Amino acid sequence: MRRPSPLPSTPSARPVEPEQPFEPEIHLRDTPGTPVESTGPLADVVPFVAREADAAPEAATDEVDDQPARQLGVRDVWAAARARRRALRREIRRFTVRQRRRRLAWLIGLGSVAVVALGAVAAAYSPMFAVATITVVGTDRLAPAAVEEALAGQLGTPLALVDSSEVKAALVAFPLVETYTLEARPPQELVVRIVERTPIGSIESKAGHTLVDAAGVALATTEGAPEGYPSLDIEDGAGSRAFLAAGTVYRSLPEELRSQVTAITATTANDVTLTIDGADVLWGGAEDSAQKAVVLAAAMVASPPDEVELYDVSSPAAVVIR
Repeated sequence: MRRPSPLPSTPSARPVEPEQPFEPEIHLRDTPGTPVESTGPLADVVPFVAREADAAPEAATDEVDDQPARQLGVRDVWAAARARRRALRREIRRFTVRQRRRRLAWLIGLGSVAVVALGAVAAAYSPMFAVATITVVGTDRLAPAAVEEALAGQLGTPLALVDSSEVKAALVAFPLVETYTLEARPPQELVVRIVERTPIGSIESKAGHTLVDAAGVALATTEGAPEGYPSLDIEDGAGSRAFLAAGTVYRSLPEELRSQVTAITATTANDVTLTIDGADVLWGGAEDSAQKAVVLAAAMVASPPDEVELYDVSSPAAVVIR
């Protein structure tokens, strides 16, 4: 058996010399064109020469510094204050633009309303809306032409200036007028709505027969008894409680019964008595007058007045016929 040959030995490493730092070779010249001894080639050194443009600012600064400082005058202070105020006003306007717009919108709206209102008032008081026609409605026994003639003084007056006191003074002359209302119909019509008094009968006196309403207001006086109305014989006369009860009873009657009444008598407010076609109707008080009228109409159908002396309807639940 052969012994293996020994392995070759590793060559020993040589020591590495450290790298020397790079040192550039510098060529200096004392004067342009005169080389200085050096160890290698170098670029020429260009001398720095200041330009006139670079030196100008310094010169200008020196000139400014050399000038004496100008004193501030009153005009300068006033100009600065004015500029400050202008700047302040610009800032205020910039921050209040919304508020000013809202205020402008409100002013425009209020101005429009004021213009419309003034225009309406001017038109209402102008001759364009003056009374040219007077119309009387609601009259029955009263002649409308007579009322229109009494109110002729209102012609030519603007509708808004019609004097209600003058109208009242003119209508007082008509006793049949109980109430009235005025209605303006633009452009030139005045409507007078009248509610007439309802006569309930006539009261005989030395002056003649006076037609009165339920309140005792005298409507007319004639020598003879007015046709179509009953004669009144009331204790204590017009204005008493008995008179008021008699008027209430008469006005509560239906038209067909009212036209048949020829006389009304009452000594108190609870014993009103009617006369219908010769038969007496004991009505009693003014309460339950509507029900009493229905009962009386039925009783008159069952027993006509020419066959009866008395209808007692003072208690509508128990009618007595004699």
